[in-house]
Amino acid sequence: EVQLVESGGGLVQPGGSLRLSCAASGFTFDDYAMSWVRQAPGKGLEWVSTIPWNGASTYYAESMKGRFTISRDNAKNTLYLQMNSLKSEDTAVYYCAAGATMAEYDYWGQGTQVTVSS
Repeated sequence: EVQLVESGGGLVQPGGSLRLSCAASGFTFDDYAMSWVRQAPGKGLEWVSTIPWNGASTYYAESMKGRFTISRDNAKNTLYLQMNSLKSEDTAVYYCAAGATMAEYDYWGQGTQVTVSS
């Protein structure tokens, strides 16, 4: 059974940091590109970042560049998202997703809530 389990969300003040993790199982993790996608309250899905199977490059939405860092540990089957300088507009449910290519989302996690508020 494929599982993607996100963790690390919570309540943080503006300017603070959080590190999200996504533990993968049930598929060959290092065969897949991995992404973070978020959904703010009342809004649609928004792509955040993608990393290919080997971690050789990283890609970010414009508003996340310089603040967020995606990484992966293939030995641990785990994806990460380090989020710094958080803003209220970063409040959302954050999902990790696995894709056979960087343009696909074949598997999804259940999401973790990030709330940025004072």
